[in-house]
Amino acid sequence: MIADDPRNLELETRNSELVTQHSELETMHAAYAKPDTLIAAALAPLDWTRAVSVVVAFSLLAALAAQIVIPIGLVPITGQTFAVLLTGALLGSRLGAMAMTVYLIEGASGLPFFYGGTSGIPHLLGPTGGYLIAFPAAAFITGAFTEHGWDKRFLTAAGSMAIGSAVIMLSGWAWFAIITKTPLPAAFQLTVLQFIPGDVIKILLAAAVLPSGWALLRRRASQEK
Repeated sequence: MIADDPRNLELETRNSELVTQHSELETMHAAYAKPDTLIAAALAPLDWTRAVSVVVAFSLLAALAAQIVIPIGLVPITGQTFAVLLTGALLGSRLGAMAMTVYLIEGASGLPFFYGGTSGIPHLLGPTGGYLIAFPAAAFITGAFTEHGWDKRFLTAAGSMAIGSAVIMLSGWAWFAIITKTPLPAAFQLTVLQFIPGDVIKILLAAAVLPSGWALLRRRASQEK
């Protein structure tokens, strides 16, 4: 009988496998594109093309922020921390970390993307390299909190960014102390203590963006209905 034809059975098996694979891909895509961050909600559906564009755009934002420099000593104040925390909060853990990794690759490859237009691997591994190397981790951690709704309110948004900022500061402190052979208390004053007031201002400014952004999206959605 036709139903017993081995070729028909093989075709049915292959079709079943294809259907299963397609279902798994749809599930993965749905999980990836879930609008649990402000950018994902604003650009939904956030497909691969848009995701890559967003990652590159935010790596350039970090490069631009790095050119805002206030020289105060061995470690200058820059706008990078603001850009890193905002990137993680807006993009989420994975895309935020990707954007910061791309930024480091761009700067290490010779593009003038580090503070003051500097670049190269020697700068990345220099006395202030601890801050830079911590950028992907800080963006990932901040983004992870965002994906759990911490960006919906000002206080929780500020809290998630404070944790991300602490990661950057601690990494910068430890790295600077090791590279320059500076005692930990002295290194703490040079790399952490003097930056706390500025970081508080950056965190408050960045945290204010998130609830306001969600409010605008909800208002737009209500107007479109």
